Amino acid sequence: MNDPFPCCRVAVVEDDIDVGALLEEVGHPEAGAVALFLGTVRNHSPRREGVTHLEYEVYRSRVCGNINKIVSEAAQRWSVIAMAVEHRMGRVEVGQVAVAVAVSSAHRAEAFAAARYLIDELKERAPIWKKEHWEGGAEWSLGS
Repeated sequence: MNDPFPCCRVAVVEDDIDVGALLEEVGHPEAGAVALFLGTVRNHSPRREGVTHLEYEVYRSRVCGNINKIVSEAAQRWSVIAMAVEHRMGRVEVGQVAVAVAVSSAHRAEAFAAARYLIDELKERAPIWKKEHWEGGAEWSLGS
């Protein structure tokens, strides 16, 4: 059916994430399912209303290798065809996509499970930090 080593791509970008291109990238004739997760910037956090934007900083020399390890783990656990992960760095406005995960598989259960694993582990283990900005202040927050 599919290669033992799925097609995958990991990127940290400064520009907007092109969701359509991400979906095309993981598309495959053998895919019966594509799971897409988009993490967007909201106007509040658990502790504060009025968030205006987020600022992401990454440990450039480690981040892609770190996320690639997570992708490799997902490929070993689930039967997937392709995976793509993009995370923004720098300033990201309210409503914009900060992180995108796309996974294709023959069946939805594998696509959903792998996508969930990717985003959960990325937030836990990737060296990415976010700073919340609001009118008159800013503060580093836990987790990316």
